[in-house]
Amino acid sequence: MELHVIDHPLAHHKLALLRDRKTPGSLFRDLVDELGTILAVEATRALATETIVVETPLERTQGRRLRSLDPVLVPVLRAGLGLLPPFQRLLPTAKVGHLGLYRDHHSLVPVPYYRNFPPLLEERPVLVLDPMLATGGSASEAVRQLKSAGARMLTLVSVLAAPEGLDRLGSDHPDLAVVVGAVDRQLNDKGYILPGLGDAGDRLFGTT
Repeated sequence: MELHVIDHPLAHHKLALLRDRKTPGSLFRDLVDELGTILAVEATRALATETIVVETPLERTQGRRLRSLDPVLVPVLRAGLGLLPPFQRLLPTAKVGHLGLYRDHHSLVPVPYYRNFPPLLEERPVLVLDPMLATGGSASEAVRQLKSAGARMLTLVSVLAAPEGLDRLGSDHPDLAVVVGAVDRQLNDKGYILPGLGDAGDRLFGTT
């Protein structure tokens, strides 16, 4: 598994504000959006390009553009929706799929309840948006669902990750690329990331 942890002063600054329990919901959403832009730049670093000819006001030159088959963005519902807008701003023609998962209270296994993916996944780079990589169970299932639908070029993007989740993904999906804002210390006995930032979905949508 290829892991890239963001190391940038702006990312550190925004993440510190996200962690603060006193940060209000409106600012929390803005910070996720701003940090998401940094994550989007890093997560798209390996997108394939092709050479084109450009006529500037002064002369003809060569440039590079993304290949014509658009990438796919897949937010994992619901918290992944918080990362979608910055990725769409940088990739305005990207296709968007959605994947909903819930955790069975008895087995603790992630269960898909909604799945809607664009066509030609096997030919497109796919960016899975899931802010919190905790145990790795939901992220692993999301990647499995996309692979079963044909996706081959997959990158998971998270704001925070726990070592336990990274270990799980490395075992289940060694071919996966992962881009995260930070790797935290550990999980607590309830599966929350420590020191973490709480429940990203609750803080994004005001359901705390």
